[in-house]
Amino acid sequence: MAGEAAPRGAELLGFARFRESSKQPLAYGYGPRSLRELRQREFSRLAGTVYLDHAGATLFPQSQLTRFTNDLMENVYGNPHSQNISSRLTHDTVEHVRYRILAHFHTSPEDYSVIFTAGSTAALKLVAEAFPWVSPGPESSGSHFCYLTDSHTSVVGMRKVTMAMNVTSVPVRPEDMWSAETQGTAARDPDGQLPHLFCYPAQSNFSGTRYPLSWIGEVKAGRRCPVNVPGKWFVLLDAASYVSTSPLDLSVHQADFVPLSFYKIFGFPTGLGALLVNNRVAPLLRKTYFGGGTAAAYLAGEDFYIPRHSVAERFEDGTISFLDVIALKHGFDALELLTGGMENIKQHTFTLAQYTYTALSALRYPSGAPVVRIYSDSEFSSPEVQGPVINFNVLDPSGNIIGYSQVDKMANLYNIHLRTGCFCNTGACQRHLGISDEMVKKHLQAGHVCGDNVDLIDGQPTGSVRISFGYMSTLEDAQAFLRFIIAMQLRGSDGQPLPQTAAGEAGALSESEAQDAVLATTDRCSSSPQKEAPTASGVCNDLPSTVDAGGSHPPPLMATRTQQTPLEKAAGVLDGGLGPHVITNLYLYPIKSCAAFEVTKWPLGNQGLLYDRSWMVVNHNGVCLSQKQEPRLCLIQPFIDLQQKIMVIRAKGMEPIEVPLEEEGEQAQICQSKVCADRVNTYNCGEKISSWLSRFFGRPCQLIKQSSDFQRSAKRRGQDQPVGTTAFLSLVNEAQYLLINRSSVLELQQQLNASDEHGKEELFPMKDLISRFRANIITNGTRAFEEEKWDGVSIGSLRFQVSGPCHRCQMICIDQQTGQRNQNVFQKLSESRERKVNFGVYLMHMSLDLSSPRFLSVGSQVLPVLKENAERHDLPASD
Repeated sequence: MAGEAAPRGAELLGFARFRESSKQPLAYGYGPRSLRELRQREFSRLAGTVYLDHAGATLFPQSQLTRFTNDLMENVYGNPHSQNISSRLTHDTVEHVRYRILAHFHTSPEDYSVIFTAGSTAALKLVAEAFPWVSPGPESSGSHFCYLTDSHTSVVGMRKVTMAMNVTSVPVRPEDMWSAETQGTAARDPDGQLPHLFCYPAQSNFSGTRYPLSWIGEVKAGRRCPVNVPGKWFVLLDAASYVSTSPLDLSVHQADFVPLSFYKIFGFPTGLGALLVNNRVAPLLRKTYFGGGTAAAYLAGEDFYIPRHSVAERFEDGTISFLDVIALKHGFDALELLTGGMENIKQHTFTLAQYTYTALSALRYPSGAPVVRIYSDSEFSSPEVQGPVINFNVLDPSGNIIGYSQVDKMANLYNIHLRTGCFCNTGACQRHLGISDEMVKKHLQAGHVCGDNVDLIDGQPTGSVRISFGYMSTLEDAQAFLRFIIAMQLRGSDGQPLPQTAAGEAGALSESEAQDAVLATTDRCSSSPQKEAPTASGVCNDLPSTVDAGGSHPPPLMATRTQQTPLEKAAGVLDGGLGPHVITNLYLYPIKSCAAFEVTKWPLGNQGLLYDRSWMVVNHNGVCLSQKQEPRLCLIQPFIDLQQKIMVIRAKGMEPIEVPLEEEGEQAQICQSKVCADRVNTYNCGEKISSWLSRFFGRPCQLIKQSSDFQRSAKRRGQDQPVGTTAFLSLVNEAQYLLINRSSVLELQQQLNASDEHGKEELFPMKDLISRFRANIITNGTRAFEEEKWDGVSIGSLRFQVSGPCHRCQMICIDQQTGQRNQNVFQKLSESRERKVNFGVYLMHMSLDLSSPRFLSVGSQVLPVLKENAERHDLPASD
């Protein structure tokens, strides 16, 4: 392990100490260029953000985009297939970029050709379709397609093309390739030059392992063969991950095919890649389809087609994305200017990765058990064998793996951007995590698919966590990540509290904003279930905190309430104590992710509480905003007046604004949006409210409402839902209602307050915690988490089915009074609930007759129906 003097336990390894202990000189930064100044000037958008997913996509500098935009504004670029002046300018600029690409990889047009594609995946597909495969026959064993099992999905997917030609596909394990004996002379081919193709990555996108570039020459010469068959070997080097942070010299390592994606190098443009083809191999490639620009001549009425001479012109079907190609020039310019070249990037990023690996490996629990398990084929000794990628899983003190989904949610609280899963590399994932083929199939049957959040099945991981560094990554990024791991796992061992989100960090309010938000809760009456504070007069003159559907303007309530209401007394409410099952509070959230609107009695619709999550705020692209991206949404206070058929919206520092409850005839502008992958029809609520929201948030926003004639069907989750019945949803994520139990909240409150090192101040009042979970129905009178044993509930004549637990995300860490984050809530819930982070249950109507009005009311009795396997002695005696 690099850096032998690494400290053990929870202490963060100092960078100076790490450099002093290193056996080799370590480069950090780019000479006299200040990395901090570079970040401030070129990547100011990263302020408060720790971006560690450069292997997924790196980030573009501001100067690159500015120069590219200026280029487009100052020049006219036409279609390169035309012959006019603007088209010739495009053609010549594109050709110049081709030369620039080849120079970047230390080669020239004499040796390689550049074929622009939609990305590295398209380049791989092109090779699979154009390679001169030979199918097996009576006198030939046929071609072989071999690929390293530590390959991207797009490489493995090439085998579907070869299978159609009956070509043998052979997966090759890295250990088999390492141990393959090198032969002194090339294998002879009695069948003639039977072509075979071997594909392997220069750098594993899973672990960052860098495989020897010397394999290229050895395989082509027949000295190291993936399989022992006669023939001529060609090599495809998947360089997409490698070239993002390292130079590649094709004059030395002459692979036959090199696919790559440019956004991995520059961050912009996306959707543009290339296939670099060795000119000695190009004449062997075959092509069936031909598109615009590829033909020297063809006939429409006869099978006559003559391709163009150059490789690029033959394979670039249709008009290439020429403006994106032009953007590459500015990418190369910016990279050279900011860093001095790829060798500098290689050394800088490896130093950060080696330091982080060393510090991460040293973290230990008090028992001496490791905090993480790192998946690597190297000890990060050199950038020749390891890229700036670290793949790991977090362990608990007993050595059990904590699911990657929970780590990802915690990282989001710290605004740390990382990646989780198997990273489109199932082969490496299986190898490092010990997942058999049978387990992969079993995981699929259990509902796990690539890219989802199912991180543990029967206690075994389905994936891992990956961090990766880019050329603009800093020591501060690495140390922020390490402190996050220490805070998440070792806070109990050293007695230190979890660090709070600092003012100025992304997603957090500034100090002045937070102060304004606190003042807002003391000088107006809130409609959300939050801690109340007295105003100067002691009486709230704004919106009431609790509303009955029977009246439009109930009398104002006292802002400070120390005594229980008669309903709460009748319900036996005493700080979450046991009592009969009753509804103690009702909340609806008219605008998705905005503040709650508390009521004592409210009508039902076929989607849940009437007008619950009927509206949502979207950004300028029409994408729904949530408190994850915009915590200040919780400061938007909606109030519904059923009699006047309006919704009044208030916020601190803004004049109240009214929005009609229903669309106004044909004037409504219908648009489509998405909620949890479901398409929904909505309409725009108008320019007036859009301007109001845009002023409040300081960026373009709009308010949209689900169309009254659009029905969004719920996905069937419960087995007891009657066949043929369909439940409908508003703009909610999962179900019509969310129910939480005060006793569950009380247990969490006690755990949180017990962990407070001061032991005096109540950090999390009951109402504060309830508001974080954003439930519709709050019940009282059951034991903690007893609701998870319910199969259904009856409230009066209404029947509801429990459709499952609510899996919580980082939104529960947002204080609904101020919009500030506190990570303790999510972490404590994760710890106490064995990393499941479930809280509350979803309810759906079993059947609902709306021929007459139906209501839910505070004080109504709730009768639970237990699951068949639930233990009945856990119920209170009164039941």
